[in-house]
Amino acid sequence: MLKLLVGENLPHTLTKMLREAGYTVWDLRELGLRGISDHQIFRRAQELEAILLSADKGFGNWLRFPLGKHHGIVVVRFPVDARFGRRITP
Repeated sequence: MLKLLVGENLPHTLTKMLREAGYTVWDLRELGLRGISDHQIFRRAQELEAILLSADKGFGNWLRFPLGKHHGIVVVRFPVDARFGRRITP
């Protein structure tokens, strides 16, 4: 099962929705890690063996965070007016 670490710059509702979908999810805010450096966030994700979800474009820098040296990094970009928590039905 995927394990995910959600960065502090993503909505709390994302963490909630991922948990409801059955994923193991940690949120930096819930861990009391708000405001730590990118390298500390990266290290924590590796300790948890988790994929890091962040809106911080700095995590997309392959020179700082080389492929194959982590469990995964997903840089998420949402439109300013994105709404979370609503289910979309066809």
